[in-house]
Amino acid sequence: MLSIVIPAKNEELRIGNTIDKIVQYCSNNEMQFEIIIVIDHSDDKTAETAKAMYSDVKILVNTEKKGKGTSVKLGMLHAIGDYILFSDADLSTPIEELDKFFQYFNESYDIVIGSRKLKDSKVKIPQPLFRKISGDIFASLRSAIFLPDIKDTQCGFKCFTKKAAKNIFSKQKIAGFSFDVEILYIAEKLGYKIKELPVVWINDARSKIKPLNDSFKMLAELIQIKINSIMGKY
Repeated sequence: MLSIVIPAKNEELRIGNTIDKIVQYCSNNEMQFEIIIVIDHSDDKTAETAKAMYSDVKILVNTEKKGKGTSVKLGMLHAIGDYILFSDADLSTPIEELDKFFQYFNESYDIVIGSRKLKDSKVKIPQPLFRKISGDIFASLRSAIFLPDIKDTQCGFKCFTKKAAKNIFSKQKIAGFSFDVEILYIAEKLGYKIKELPVVWINDARSKIKPLNDSFKMLAELIQIKINSIMGKY
């Protein structure tokens, strides 16, 4: 069984199309599946739109503004699938890219992550220049501190075995966007096998990321991850 966890903040206009594509994909591949939408302090009709599109969708709600990391953690710990994918609400990485992941689970990998920065990655619509520059700076700083062998920690398309997901996310501390770095760092410390794969990626111009503000927050979170590690919290 496959669980798909989607963090969502004010995604009323996109969530219906995303759910439709996921349901079609899983049905075409005769998969048992569940979709979990984690609402993070939304003030629109994301939940109602999701339910109208797929009545069996599971809706979880963060009643406080806690951030993407907290939303993903909540969904991953509630998921019941043998494999648990978390994906961005805009499906910037198309759900069909999951096809290539299962080969590596069969080869005893515990985690398979999408990457926009490998040789065969296909970035069909790139990010705006400022976001790309800030992302490259973050990646350089991150790789100097954590996970030097992983090219892209921030692609929002990562799949875990159930055992790995429960173990890793139960230890997650970071609530913001750097949670991706933290969970992969925890996975590495725990000895889980990680495979990074090139994927198709299509930037959505409606992204809610604020490059300057969020970049500073992410750098602060990297420092917190390092402190947590030194203090033995992982």
